[in-house]
Amino acid sequence: MLAIGCHIVLRGPWCNIIVLNVHAPSEEKSDESKDSFYEELEQVFDHFPKYHMAITLGDFNAKVERENILKQTIGNESIHQHSNDNAVRIVTFTTSKNLVVKRTMFTHRNIHKYTWTSPDGKSHNQIHHIMIDRKRHSSILDVRSFRGADCDTDHYLVVAKLRGKLAVRKQATQKFDGERFNLRKLNELGVKEKYQMEITNSFAALENVNGEENVNRAWESIKENIKNSAKDNLGLHEWKQHKPWFDKERVDFLDQRKQAKMQWIHDPSQSNVDNLNNVRCSASRHFRNKKKEYMKAKIEELENNSNVNNVRDLYRGINDFKKG
Repeated sequence: MLAIGCHIVLRGPWCNIIVLNVHAPSEEKSDESKDSFYEELEQVFDHFPKYHMAITLGDFNAKVERENILKQTIGNESIHQHSNDNAVRIVTFTTSKNLVVKRTMFTHRNIHKYTWTSPDGKSHNQIHHIMIDRKRHSSILDVRSFRGADCDTDHYLVVAKLRGKLAVRKQATQKFDGERFNLRKLNELGVKEKYQMEITNSFAALENVNGEENVNRAWESIKENIKNSAKDNLGLHEWKQHKPWFDKERVDFLDQRKQAKMQWIHDPSQSNVDNLNNVRCSASRHFRNKKKEYMKAKIEELENNSNVNNVRDLYRGINDFKKG
Protein backbone atom coordinates (compact mmCIF):
# COMPACT_ATOMS: atom_id res chain seq x y z
CA MET A 1 0.00 0.00 0.00
CA LEU A 2 1.35 3.39 -1.04
CA ALA A 3 1.36 6.23 1.47
CA ILE A 4 2.55 9.71 0.64
CA GLY A 5 1.29 12.73 2.54
CA CYS A 6 2.22 16.37 2.98
CA HIS A 7 1.58 16.45 6.70
CA ILE A 8 3.42 19.72 7.29
CA VAL A 9 3.44 22.68 4.93
CA LEU A 10 4.96 25.88 6.27
CA ARG A 11 4.54 28.75 3.84
CA GLY A 12 4.11 32.48 3.98
CA PRO A 13 6.14 35.70 4.12
CA TRP A 14 7.89 34.47 7.26
CA CYS A 15 8.76 30.94 6.23
CA ASN A 16 9.43 29.06 2.96
CA ILE A 17 9.57 25.43 4.06
CA ILE A 18 7.73 22.44 2.61
CA VAL A 19 7.89 19.12 4.48
CA LEU A 20 6.87 15.91 2.68
CA ASN A 21 6.19 12.96 5.00
CA VAL A 22 6.29 9.52 3.33
CA HIS A 23 6.00 5.84 4.23
CA ALA A 24 7.74 3.57 1.73
CA PRO A 25 6.87 -0.09 1.12
CA SER A 26 8.75 -2.58 3.27
CA GLU A 27 11.59 -4.73 1.95
CA GLU A 28 9.45 -7.82 1.32
CA LYS A 29 7.00 -5.95 -0.96
CA SER A 30 7.07 -6.53 -4.70
CA ASP A 31 9.20 -4.50 -7.09
CA GLU A 32 6.03 -3.18 -8.74
CA SER A 33 4.82 -1.56 -5.52
CA LYS A 34 8.26 -0.04 -4.87
CA ASP A 35 8.49 1.32 -8.42
CA SER A 36 5.00 2.79 -8.11
CA PHE A 37 5.92 4.45 -4.83
CA TYR A 38 9.03 6.18 -6.15
CA GLU A 39 7.27 7.21 -9.36
CA GLU A 40 4.57 8.97 -7.35
CA LEU A 41 7.20 10.40 -5.00
CA GLU A 42 9.04 11.96 -7.94
CA GLN A 43 5.80 13.41 -9.30
CA VAL A 44 4.96 15.03 -5.98
CA PHE A 45 8.52 16.26 -5.46
CA ASP A 46 8.72 17.80 -8.94
CA HIS A 47 5.66 19.97 -8.18
CA PHE A 48 7.42 21.74 -5.31
CA PRO A 49 8.37 25.39 -5.93
CA LYS A 50 12.08 25.68 -6.63
CA TYR A 51 12.54 28.65 -4.30
CA HIS A 52 11.19 26.81 -1.22
CA MET A 53 13.21 24.68 1.19
CA ALA A 54 11.91 21.16 0.56
CA ILE A 55 12.47 18.48 3.21
CA THR A 56 11.51 14.85 2.56
CA LEU A 57 11.32 12.59 5.59
CA GLY A 58 9.66 9.45 6.85
CA ASP A 59 9.95 5.67 7.07
CA PHE A 60 11.78 4.57 3.91
CA ASN A 61 12.54 1.05 5.23
CA ALA A 62 16.04 1.60 3.83
CA LYS A 63 19.19 0.19 5.48
CA VAL A 64 22.04 2.27 4.09
CA GLU A 65 25.51 0.73 4.40
CA ARG A 66 28.19 2.59 6.29
CA GLU A 67 31.04 2.25 3.79
CA ASN A 68 29.37 3.95 0.84
CA ILE A 69 31.21 5.63 -2.03
CA LEU A 70 28.65 8.46 -2.00
CA LYS A 71 29.68 9.80 1.40
CA GLN A 72 28.80 13.38 0.49
CA THR A 73 25.25 12.28 -0.27
CA ILE A 74 24.67 9.46 2.21
CA GLY A 75 27.17 10.10 4.98
CA ASN A 76 29.25 7.63 6.96
CA GLU A 77 27.33 7.31 10.25
CA SER A 78 25.00 4.43 9.49
CA ILE A 79 24.74 1.43 11.82
CA HIS A 80 24.35 -1.05 8.94
CA GLN A 81 27.18 -2.85 7.16
CA HIS A 82 25.18 -3.72 4.03
CA SER A 83 22.46 -1.97 2.04
CA ASN A 84 19.11 -3.50 1.14
CA ASP A 85 17.04 -2.95 -2.01
CA ASN A 86 15.22 0.04 -0.54
CA ALA A 87 18.57 1.68 0.22
CA VAL A 88 19.59 1.38 -3.44
CA ARG A 89 16.33 3.03 -4.45
CA ILE A 90 16.69 5.89 -1.99
CA VAL A 91 20.27 6.52 -3.17
CA THR A 92 19.05 6.65 -6.76
CA PHE A 93 16.28 9.08 -5.84
CA THR A 94 18.51 11.42 -3.83
CA THR A 95 21.19 11.45 -6.53
CA SER A 96 18.72 12.26 -9.29
CA LYS A 97 17.12 15.10 -7.29
CA ASN A 98 20.42 16.47 -5.93
CA LEU A 99 19.43 15.73 -2.33
CA VAL A 100 21.42 14.83 0.77
CA VAL A 101 20.47 12.22 3.38
CA LYS A 102 21.12 13.93 6.72
CA ARG A 103 20.04 11.04 8.95
CA THR A 104 23.36 9.24 8.51
CA MET A 105 25.69 12.25 8.68
CA PHE A 106 25.87 13.06 12.39
CA THR A 107 28.00 11.29 14.97
CA HIS A 108 25.96 9.85 17.85
CA ARG A 109 25.88 6.76 19.98
CA ASN A 110 24.17 3.81 18.32
CA ILE A 111 21.22 3.99 20.71
CA HIS A 112 20.57 7.48 19.32
CA LYS A 113 20.77 6.21 15.73
CA TYR A 114 18.19 3.43 16.04
CA THR A 115 14.78 4.30 14.62
CA TRP A 116 13.07 0.92 15.07
CA THR A 117 13.54 -2.02 17.42
CA SER A 118 11.96 -5.42 17.00
CA PRO A 119 9.50 -6.54 19.70
CA ASP A 120 12.03 -9.02 21.09
CA GLY A 121 14.55 -6.18 21.50
CA LYS A 122 17.27 -8.00 19.52
CA SER A 123 17.12 -6.27 16.11
CA HIS A 124 17.82 -2.55 15.67
CA ASN A 125 17.38 -0.74 12.37
CA GLN A 126 18.02 2.75 11.05
CA ILE A 127 15.30 3.00 8.42
CA HIS A 128 13.89 6.53 8.91
CA HIS A 129 15.64 9.23 6.93
CA ILE A 130 15.57 12.98 6.36
CA MET A 131 16.56 14.42 2.98
CA ILE A 132 17.10 18.02 1.93
CA ASP A 133 18.36 19.89 -1.11
CA ARG A 134 22.16 19.88 -1.31
CA LYS A 135 22.48 23.66 -1.49
CA ARG A 136 20.48 23.99 1.75
CA HIS A 137 21.87 20.97 3.60
CA SER A 138 23.66 23.17 6.17
CA SER A 139 20.24 24.28 7.44
CA ILE A 140 19.88 20.95 9.28
CA LEU A 141 22.21 21.12 12.27
CA ASP A 142 21.59 17.72 13.86
CA VAL A 143 19.43 14.59 13.60
CA ARG A 144 19.03 11.94 16.31
CA SER A 145 16.51 9.55 17.83
CA PHE A 146 14.83 9.85 21.22
CA ARG A 147 13.95 6.48 22.71
CA GLY A 148 12.06 7.85 25.72
CA ALA A 149 9.44 9.80 23.75
CA ASP A 150 6.00 8.26 24.26
CA CYS A 151 4.58 7.96 20.72
CA ASP A 152 2.70 4.66 21.33
CA THR A 153 4.61 2.90 18.54
CA ASP A 154 7.60 0.60 18.15
CA HIS A 155 9.33 3.34 16.12
CA TYR A 156 11.44 5.96 17.86
CA LEU A 157 10.94 9.70 17.58
CA VAL A 158 13.46 11.26 15.18
CA VAL A 159 14.20 14.94 15.85
CA ALA A 160 16.08 17.30 13.55
CA LYS A 161 17.42 20.73 14.45
CA LEU A 162 16.60 23.12 11.65
CA ARG A 163 18.03 26.58 11.04
CA GLY A 164 16.23 28.83 8.58
CA LYS A 165 16.04 32.45 7.60
CA LEU A 166 12.74 33.94 8.67
CA ALA A 167 11.41 37.23 7.36
CA VAL A 168 10.33 39.43 10.27
CA ARG A 169 7.43 41.76 9.65
CA LYS A 170 8.09 45.36 10.57
CA GLN A 171 4.48 46.01 11.46
CA ALA A 172 4.16 45.33 15.15
CA THR A 173 1.11 43.41 16.18
CA GLN A 174 -0.98 44.93 18.92
CA LYS A 175 -1.33 42.68 21.94
CA PHE A 176 -4.45 42.57 24.05
CA ASP A 177 -3.54 42.25 27.70
CA GLY A 178 -6.95 43.12 29.15
CA GLU A 179 -9.67 40.88 30.53
CA ARG A 180 -12.34 39.36 28.33
CA PHE A 181 -15.83 39.07 29.76
CA ASN A 182 -18.53 36.50 29.10
CA LEU A 183 -20.77 38.65 26.89
CA ARG A 184 -23.11 35.73 26.19
CA LYS A 185 -24.66 36.31 29.62
CA LEU A 186 -26.19 39.53 28.26
CA ASN A 187 -28.77 37.30 26.54
CA GLU A 188 -30.26 36.66 30.01
CA LEU A 189 -32.86 39.33 30.73
CA GLY A 190 -32.18 39.70 34.47
CA VAL A 191 -28.42 39.97 34.03
CA LYS A 192 -28.83 42.45 31.19
CA GLU A 193 -31.13 44.78 33.17
CA LYS A 194 -28.87 44.74 36.22
CA TYR A 195 -25.82 45.49 34.12
CA GLN A 196 -27.58 48.36 32.31
CA MET A 197 -28.66 49.87 35.62
CA GLU A 198 -25.12 49.87 37.00
CA ILE A 199 -23.72 51.37 33.78
CA THR A 200 -26.38 54.13 33.86
CA ASN A 201 -25.41 55.03 37.42
CA SER A 202 -21.78 55.20 36.36
CA PHE A 203 -22.51 57.70 33.58
CA ALA A 204 -24.51 59.84 35.98
CA ALA A 205 -21.18 60.92 37.46
CA LEU A 206 -20.52 63.03 34.33
CA GLU A 207 -23.32 65.50 35.01
CA ASN A 208 -21.41 67.75 37.42
CA VAL A 209 -17.96 67.61 35.78
CA ASN A 210 -16.20 70.90 34.95
CA GLY A 211 -12.70 71.25 33.51
CA GLU A 212 -10.35 68.88 31.74
CA GLU A 213 -8.77 67.51 34.90
CA ASN A 214 -12.13 66.57 36.39
CA VAL A 215 -13.21 64.92 33.11
CA ASN A 216 -10.14 62.70 33.07
CA ARG A 217 -10.66 61.77 36.68
CA ALA A 218 -14.35 61.02 36.07
CA TRP A 219 -13.55 58.88 33.03
CA GLU A 220 -11.10 56.75 35.00
CA SER A 221 -13.72 56.25 37.66
CA ILE A 222 -16.41 55.31 35.11
CA LYS A 223 -14.07 52.91 33.35
CA GLU A 224 -13.32 51.11 36.61
CA ASN A 225 -17.03 50.93 37.43
CA ILE A 226 -17.80 49.43 34.01
CA LYS A 227 -15.09 46.79 34.39
CA ASN A 228 -16.12 45.92 37.94
CA SER A 229 -19.78 45.72 36.94
CA ALA A 230 -18.99 43.45 33.99
CA LYS A 231 -16.82 41.21 36.15
CA ASP A 232 -19.52 40.90 38.85
CA ASN A 233 -22.50 40.38 36.52
CA LEU A 234 -21.01 38.67 33.47
CA GLY A 235 -17.87 36.99 34.73
CA LEU A 236 -14.72 36.31 32.75
CA HIS A 237 -14.66 34.51 29.44
CA GLU A 238 -13.63 30.86 29.77
CA TRP A 239 -11.03 29.98 27.17
CA LYS A 240 -11.75 26.87 25.20
CA GLN A 241 -9.50 23.88 25.79
CA HIS A 242 -7.84 22.25 22.79
CA LYS A 243 -9.12 18.80 23.79
CA PRO A 244 -11.83 19.08 26.44
CA TRP A 245 -12.08 15.30 26.76
CA PHE A 246 -8.40 15.02 27.70
CA ASP A 247 -8.36 15.38 31.49
CA LYS A 248 -6.22 14.17 34.39
CA GLU A 249 -7.41 10.58 34.05
CA ARG A 250 -6.11 10.51 30.47
CA VAL A 251 -2.76 11.90 31.67
CA ASP A 252 -2.49 9.02 34.15
CA PHE A 253 -2.97 6.52 31.31
CA LEU A 254 -0.19 8.21 29.35
CA ASP A 255 2.11 8.02 32.37
CA GLN A 256 1.42 4.30 32.74
CA ARG A 257 2.13 3.73 29.03
CA LYS A 258 5.35 5.72 29.20
CA GLN A 259 6.52 3.82 32.28
CA ALA A 260 5.80 0.48 30.59
CA LYS A 261 7.74 1.55 27.50
CA MET A 262 10.75 2.65 29.56
CA GLN A 263 10.76 -0.74 31.30
CA TRP A 264 10.73 -2.46 27.90
CA ILE A 265 13.62 -0.27 26.66
CA HIS A 266 15.82 -1.12 29.64
CA ASP A 267 14.78 -4.79 29.78
CA PRO A 268 13.26 -6.17 26.51
CA SER A 269 12.05 -9.38 28.13
CA GLN A 270 8.86 -11.13 27.06
CA SER A 271 7.05 -10.13 30.25
CA ASN A 272 7.81 -6.45 29.64
CA VAL A 273 6.73 -6.81 25.99
CA ASP A 274 3.40 -8.31 27.05
CA ASN A 275 2.94 -5.65 29.70
CA LEU A 276 3.62 -2.86 27.18
CA ASN A 277 1.14 -4.32 24.67
CA ASN A 278 -1.54 -4.66 27.35
CA VAL A 279 -1.04 -1.08 28.57
CA ARG A 280 -1.10 0.21 24.99
CA CYS A 281 -4.36 -1.57 24.20
CA SER A 282 -5.96 -0.41 27.42
CA ALA A 283 -4.91 3.21 26.92
CA SER A 284 -6.00 3.31 23.26
CA ARG A 285 -9.36 1.75 24.08
CA HIS A 286 -9.92 4.25 26.90
CA PHE A 287 -9.00 7.22 24.69
CA ARG A 288 -11.34 6.08 21.91
CA ASN A 289 -14.28 5.59 24.26
CA LYS A 290 -13.75 8.94 25.96
CA LYS A 291 -13.52 10.76 22.65
CA LYS A 292 -16.66 9.02 21.36
CA GLU A 293 -18.57 10.14 24.46
CA TYR A 294 -17.40 13.71 23.96
CA MET A 295 -18.35 13.69 20.26
CA LYS A 296 -21.76 12.23 21.04
CA ALA A 297 -22.42 14.97 23.61
CA LYS A 298 -21.36 17.67 21.11
CA ILE A 299 -23.69 16.27 18.44
CA GLU A 300 -26.58 16.23 20.91
CA GLU A 301 -25.77 19.84 21.81
CA LEU A 302 -25.93 20.79 18.11
CA GLU A 303 -29.29 19.07 17.76
CA ASN A 304 -30.69 20.93 20.76
CA ASN A 305 -29.44 24.28 19.42
CA SER A 306 -31.04 23.48 16.08
CA ASN A 307 -34.38 22.58 17.69
CA VAL A 308 -34.56 25.79 19.75
CA ASN A 309 -33.26 27.96 16.86
CA ASN A 310 -30.13 28.97 18.76
CA VAL A 311 -28.36 29.89 15.54
CA ARG A 312 -25.29 31.52 17.11
CA ASP A 313 -24.26 28.50 19.19
CA LEU A 314 -25.28 26.12 16.39
CA TYR A 315 -22.90 27.67 13.84
CA ARG A 316 -20.19 28.11 16.45
CA GLY A 317 -20.32 24.37 17.14
CA ILE A 318 -20.32 23.56 13.41
CA ASN A 319 -17.23 25.72 12.91
CA ASP A 320 -15.51 23.86 15.75
CA PHE A 321 -16.14 20.58 13.93
CA LYS A 322 -14.74 22.03 10.69
CA LYS A 323 -11.56 23.02 12.49
CA GLY A 324 -11.10 19.44 13.69
